[in-house]
Amino acid sequence: MNTGETKNKPAPERVAFLRSLPIDVKQSLSKEEANAFLYELPWPETLYEKLKDFIEEEE
Repeated sequence: MNTGETKNKPAPERVAFLRSLPIDVKQSLSKEEANAFLYELPWPETLYEKLKDFIEEEE
């Protein structure tokens, strides 16, 4: 199985952001949620709920 995520590397700033999250938040992320964030895929609602305190929303 060869998906787009194996062909492209995530942006370094996205990797750094995930690494900077508190351990409990990181552990709560599913593989689907982490991949959605890293590879700029549509976010499941659960991902937004977990990260809303750590992101700045665009106006």
